[in-house]
Amino acid sequence: MKVSYLLAVAPAALAVSPAAAQDPASDIIVTAIGAPQDAATTGQAVTVIDRDTIEQRQTVAISDLLATTPGVTVTRNGGLGTVTSLRIRGAEGDQTLVLIDGVRVNDPSAPGGGFDFAHLLASNVERVEVLRGPNSVPWGSQAIGGVVNIMTKAPTAGLQARGNVEYGSMDTLFASGGVSGSSGIVSGALTGGYLRTDGISAFDGGAERDGYRQYGASGRAEVAFTPDLRLDLRGYWADSRTDLDGFPAPAFAFADTDEYSTAQELYGYAGLHGDILDGSWRNTVAFQIADVDRDNFDRDAGADPLFVSRGRSERYTYKGDIDAMDRVRLVIGAEHEDTRFDDSVSNYSRGTTSFWGEAILTPLDPLTITGAIRHDDDDAFGGRTTFGANAALAVGTGTVLRGSYAEGFKAPTLYQLYAPFYGTATLAPETAESWDVGVEQRLLGDALVASATWFHRDTVNQIDFDPASFTYSNIARTQAEGLEIGLMARPVDGLTVAGSYSLIDTENRSAGFEGNRLARRPRNSGSLSADYRFDFGLSLGSTVQLVGDSFDNANTTRLEGYTLVSLRAEMPVAQRWSVYARVENLFDEEYQVVSGYGTIGRAAYGGVRLRFD
Repeated sequence: MKVSYLLAVAPAALAVSPAAAQDPASDIIVTAIGAPQDAATTGQAVTVIDRDTIEQRQTVAISDLLATTPGVTVTRNGGLGTVTSLRIRGAEGDQTLVLIDGVRVNDPSAPGGGFDFAHLLASNVERVEVLRGPNSVPWGSQAIGGVVNIMTKAPTAGLQARGNVEYGSMDTLFASGGVSGSSGIVSGALTGGYLRTDGISAFDGGAERDGYRQYGASGRAEVAFTPDLRLDLRGYWADSRTDLDGFPAPAFAFADTDEYSTAQELYGYAGLHGDILDGSWRNTVAFQIADVDRDNFDRDAGADPLFVSRGRSERYTYKGDIDAMDRVRLVIGAEHEDTRFDDSVSNYSRGTTSFWGEAILTPLDPLTITGAIRHDDDDAFGGRTTFGANAALAVGTGTVLRGSYAEGFKAPTLYQLYAPFYGTATLAPETAESWDVGVEQRLLGDALVASATWFHRDTVNQIDFDPASFTYSNIARTQAEGLEIGLMARPVDGLTVAGSYSLIDTENRSAGFEGNRLARRPRNSGSLSADYRFDFGLSLGSTVQLVGDSFDNANTTRLEGYTLVSLRAEMPVAQRWSVYARVENLFDEEYQVVSGYGTIGRAAYGGVRLRFD
């Protein structure tokens, strides 16, 4: 472990907090129960990141900001645009469920069915909710580690607009903007962005830069036919191209190559919302679609793609949110999902029908109890029933106690079931049981908020590639437990201090690997951010990110811990205009998060921002 990490981790453990510097008690979240809920009444651990935080940190890749939240580990196979995995509480990256505007966006064509965070840029993101721990009842398969819920700009009553353009190291150009407003019964919002960079070599020993380019846009529209009936339309699109390095013949060793990949992502939602019984029964009928096209090319092998991958899911849903009686709220749902995968040679499909329900009880004003159950009937593996429960108790003097028990499952992917030679049609779903307990304390009129959560999760029937049979099998077992500590402080006007610290102890319990730590999961990680805004408008800030040692390649390769420091500043130059700048990896730290892959050194950027509302 590096000396810089040892020196930094001790003070950071005493000054850490959730990444979002906002008041969770007054926040409304939707990820916990799949419907709007006061964050103070859920027993689950949720971190919220809003647009103000995204702009304050001058974020480009959302994954970089998520890496500073409690319980989250992020790895990237090179520079911007390369494969980026997010692991929550030590779970696999494929065990994180990702939503964009309510649409499940995990890729049905990926071998593990995960979502690649490489192409999720800040241009279209207005808000992020990160729920830590299994939450399969409202959301279904893959929510074993947790759920990341991405929300784009929602329509507003009045005209609002924002935009920014920045340029910096590696010939990087990033531009984004958005506008929203309403006219009569129609309201809408549109955002878009463009990124281009020369990047770095994905191969850590390479000399050739691997660049990245993306165009992206999102839009939302609402039509309020009556106060109790409205139509909700949402769309998200991204077109990305990434230069890659590979394993050329005859040595088949990692090296610079002329390979590249393209990805086109299209996600859509159409929902009709209607309230009955004087608004006490809120109904939603919706259609959701996720379409992901990925191609891999090698310029040395010709113009045709080497690999073609087409994934698509279509989901039909009903959700009811019912104020059943005083102190009793019910959330019920039914859905059917069809998914398919096409690799230009073969195509596979499956269907899943699901029913779920949640009861949110408030027997006493300070206590909220939630119980939940879900049943999935899958064409591939049959039926699966999942349970969950949590409670939040406000005991006075600003103290809230939380606890939860949750089950999660991950259905085998189409690739794992049916891929030629490798697939196993009899695979069972991966399953997990998890519990956590936590406490939150508010002091000095909410100027100081401290929290701590202890969690434990066991996962069985985990799907892995079996070298004995050369097929996918339910042969893996894992365990993770740990501690998440938070502290948010506003000691004086204009100053906000926030950060996170996570202790995540993982263990591989699979036969032959008992006792090994899971790959690329540092046991210790944390971040500390401080931002101060002067009376005349200048804002100065810094983030220190601390990551401990980890292992790669079945514990045979050690990845040293590292410390990253960034500085940022923003200064208004007119009523609606400001200029900003930042330096990332200030001390040019050399490190790896995936063995053999490069990481970005010191880099500087500057830009102009516009706000109108």
